[in-house]
Amino acid sequence: MDHMVALRVFRTVVEQGSFASAGKVLQLSPAAVSKNIGELERHVRARLLNRTTRRMSLTEAGSIYYQQVRRILDDIADADRSLGALQTAPSGLLRVSAPVSLTLLTLSPMIPAFLARHPELSLDLNLDDRRVDIVKEGYDVAIRGSDRLEESSLVARRLMTLDHVICASPDYFSRREKPRRPEDLRGHDCVQFTLSDHADDWEFRRGSEVVRVPVDGRYKVGSGLAVRDALRAGFGLSLTPRSYVAEDIARGTLATALDDWSKVETLIYVVYPTRRYLVPKVRAFVDFIVDVLAKA
Repeated sequence: MDHMVALRVFRTVVEQGSFASAGKVLQLSPAAVSKNIGELERHVRARLLNRTTRRMSLTEAGSIYYQQVRRILDDIADADRSLGALQTAPSGLLRVSAPVSLTLLTLSPMIPAFLARHPELSLDLNLDDRRVDIVKEGYDVAIRGSDRLEESSLVARRLMTLDHVICASPDYFSRREKPRRPEDLRGHDCVQFTLSDHADDWEFRRGSEVVRVPVDGRYKVGSGLAVRDALRAGFGLSLTPRSYVAEDIARGTLATALDDWSKVETLIYVVYPTRRYLVPKVRAFVDFIVDVLAKA
């Protein structure tokens, strides 16, 4: 068995949905396709495909194996391209995971211009504030915000720092006394961004003084923009990135408190799987977001 040929046959069968269609794509006879699948199943000692005269489907083992095979073959294709004429011409499909609020406020308006510069490149941009497993889920790049980046095999490049403010609407502060010290936050309607590393514990520093305030509000939400909506509506106050509310503060629709105290900072990174070389499509996107966020 030629292992690489069998892997390509298996992937093509899965993506085409039938042995016959895969054979046409690969210019192989149905018998040759069937032989490769059979040899591969014997090699891995597992049934990869359920097949009848009318339909074909992946087994549980086949589904797991397909995800791994797809990434391996994509990596090989990227490696081949990186050494050829395409080294300076980003192309193919780029899968990116990025946080919702940061992307909508900074990157999203610039995406069309990025794609216009790279006409051979397609972008699948998934907006999700959760921390995805980019290797397992098949992403090329992810943008992450964290107070501290966990150790991993990923390459991480720091992009920017988001400083935070305590803010609420002037109407809220007219109904509830504006806090003068962090301890005064107890009893306030605190809106919590649940996906933050500091969702339940807000830390403040002033000189050598450090104050941590446990938070347990009535409204918890996994979107920074939803937090901003609650503040605009006068529901409560929150610890939120300054850039998310900068225009509201400038217009006077939101007001800040505890300005003489330092708050948490969120570091923004771009991360991607470790490779000996950076493929053109990833390099182009990393350069793009570095340039955009430098101006944010």
